[in-house]
Formats: sequence, C-alpha cells, structure tokens
Amino acid sequence: MKIRKANITVQSGMIGDVYLHENKKEQHTLVAVPELEWSTIISYEEEKKALAQRLLQSFSKLIDEEPAGELAGKISHWVAEM
Repeated sequence: MKIRKANITVQSGMIGDVYLHENKKEQHTLVAVPELEWSTIISYEEEKKALAQRLLQSFSKLIDEEPAGELAGKISHWVAEM
C-alpha cells in the first residue's frame, strides 16, 4: 500500500492522505480518500483519460469542481505510475 499526499483545500478542510493498494493478481488498484469517505477500484485496463473523467464526475458530487479536477488529476497520475 502506498500513501500519497494530495494537499488539496476544500470547504470542509484539507484532503491530505490518499491510499493506493495495488492488487497485481486481480490487476486493479484500490484507491481511498478517507476525508471524503470515498473509494474506488481502478482496473489496469482503464484508460487514463477515461479514468480522469470518471473520477472527476464522482468527486464533483462531493466537492467543488476545481478541487475535484485537481484530485482526479493527481490520482490518475499516481495510478498510472504504479
């Protein structure tokens, strides 16, 4: 498991830690953001652009558009480099 620092300010405070767990056997990565009570599973086969869009849509339901886009971009990048 890897823990990354997002350091994104939202209305409710600060989004700090983002947890990433890579499951090589099942070929996916579990991502969790405790401050938002949010998690998802990302398949190795999911394209980066589609992933960023999916994350943005999900985060936009929880936080404002600007921090949602920033968080989606960071998570997409972190998952791609794993």
